[in-house]
Amino acid sequence: MRVLLSTYGSRGDVEPLAGLAVRLRELGADVRVCAPPDKEFAELLAGVGVPLVPVGSPMGSMVRPSSPAGASRRVSELAALFDTVAAAAEGCDALLATGLAHFASRSVAEKLGVPYVYATFCPFLLPSPHHAPPPVLPGESSPPEVTDNRVLWELNARSFNALHGEALNTHRASIGLPPVDDVRDFIFTGHPWLAADPTLSPWRETPDLDVVRTGAWILPDERPLPAELEAFLDAGSPPVYAGFGSMRGVSEDIARVAIETIRAQGRRVLVGRGWADLALIDDRDDCFAVGEVNQQALFGRVAAVVHHGGAGTTTTAARVGATQVVVPQAGDQPYWAGRVAELGIGAAHDGPAPTTASLSAALRTALTPEVRARARAVAGTIRTDGATVAAAMLLDAVSRERPPVPA
Repeated sequence: MRVLLSTYGSRGDVEPLAGLAVRLRELGADVRVCAPPDKEFAELLAGVGVPLVPVGSPMGSMVRPSSPAGASRRVSELAALFDTVAAAAEGCDALLATGLAHFASRSVAEKLGVPYVYATFCPFLLPSPHHAPPPVLPGESSPPEVTDNRVLWELNARSFNALHGEALNTHRASIGLPPVDDVRDFIFTGHPWLAADPTLSPWRETPDLDVVRTGAWILPDERPLPAELEAFLDAGSPPVYAGFGSMRGVSEDIARVAIETIRAQGRRVLVGRGWADLALIDDRDDCFAVGEVNQQALFGRVAAVVHHGGAGTTTTAARVGATQVVVPQAGDQPYWAGRVAELGIGAAHDGPAPTTASLSAALRTALTPEVRARARAVAGTIRTDGATVAAAMLLDAVSRERPPVPA
C-alpha cells in the first residue's frame, strides 16, 4: 500500500508527518512526503528514511499575506502545486494533507479518485459553536456587536469564499474539476482529523462536524545533545529556555528582554536561535545559544520554557513536565497560551512583544512550586501513541474502500 503525506507549512507541520510516516512504514506502507524544500525539512525526513518530494518555495522565505489581494495570490500559488503533488500521488492508495497543502492536495485526490484526509493540529481552527473563529487575515476582527459563535463562523465561511474562492475555482476549472461552493468545507472536509493531545487540546462534540481524534503525532527523537550544550547544562542550575521556533517576525529586542528578565530572577539562560536568529547580548558564561536541537531531551533539563506557543513545542514541553511561558505571536498560538494557563502548567503572556515587567510576572508564575508540581502531574497524562493510532486508522480506511480482489 502506498500513501502520500502532503504539507505546506513550518516545522510544526512537517515533523508530525514524519512521525506518522514512520508508523505507516512500520505497518508495511510505502510512504513519501510532499513538503517545502527547506534544508531542515529535507534533513528531518532523511533522518527517518522517508523520501521528500519538494513542493513550492521554502517556508523560510514565506511572508503571510495581509491583504485580500495577497491572499488571492497565495491561493493561486498553492493551488498551482497541483502538478507536483499529482505526480507524487501517482499509484498511491491514499492522500493525507496538513497545513496549507489542502488547496492542491484535495484536488489531486479528487482527480485521481483516491481517499483523502485533512488533518489539523489545533481544534481552534475547526468550526464549532463552542468557540469563536480565528481571523482569516492578520489583524482581522469580528464585528463587536456579534457574540453568537455560530453567526461568527458563518461570517468566517463568507470570508473564506471571498478571499479564496475565485483563485481556487479558476485553478480547478483549468484541470477539469467542478467549482467549490464552500471553500472552508472544501479545506476541512466533513471528517477532519484532529492530531492533538486530548488533555492539552480537548474537542467538544458538535453536530456540524464529525471530527476524528487521534492524539498528537510525535516523532521520537533519539539524537544526543551537542557536547557544548551538555557542558553548559552540567555547569550550573537548570536554565530557562527562551526560543520562538519558526517565527521570524518577533520583536527586535525580544532576546534582550528575555535574557535580562531571566537573569534578574537569578536564572541561567538558554536561547534557541530559531528562524528569527535570536542572539546573545554579551559573552557572560550564564547564557548559551543553541540552534536546532532535540527538544524532547532538552526540555526535561530546563527550569522553564519560554516560547511562541506552537502546537509541537507546547506538547513537547508538557510531555516532559516543563513549566511554560507562552508568548503567542500569531495563528493558533493564543489558543495554546490559553490552554497552558487553564491547565495550570504555566503562564500565558498577553501579546507578542514582552517587556521586562510583563515577562517577569509571567515567569514568576511559571516557576512557583505549585505550577511546577502541576506540570509534572499533567505530563503523566500526555499520550504518545497518536501517530500509531492514526497510521492504523488510515490503512484500515483504505482497506475498507478498496474493491474486493476478483477470485
